[in-house]
Amino acid sequence: MAGRRVAGIGQLLVAVAGFVLVMVWFALSMSQLYNEVVNDAQPQSAAWAGEAGAALFAAAWLWSLVTSLSVLREARTSEPALPLKLEA
Repeated sequence: MAGRRVAGIGQLLVAVAGFVLVMVWFALSMSQLYNEVVNDAQPQSAAWAGEAGAALFAAAWLWSLVTSLSVLREARTSEPALPLKLEA
């Protein structure tokens, strides 16, 4: 959008990486829960994946917010003047 493909692709990659890390956290948490119930395994934290994923996703969201505001500001400054209508 607005000709900013590099920024858009970067935002998409960071957001997808964050989502993948959140899904890794979820899978690790569910696996750990299952092992605690079935095999009496000791609990192990996988919070690092969830926190890193949430941070990456939030960074991508903030990046997109800044980019969107920049596009809006640029559109306002380069907006052509409207021609005057002459009434007959």
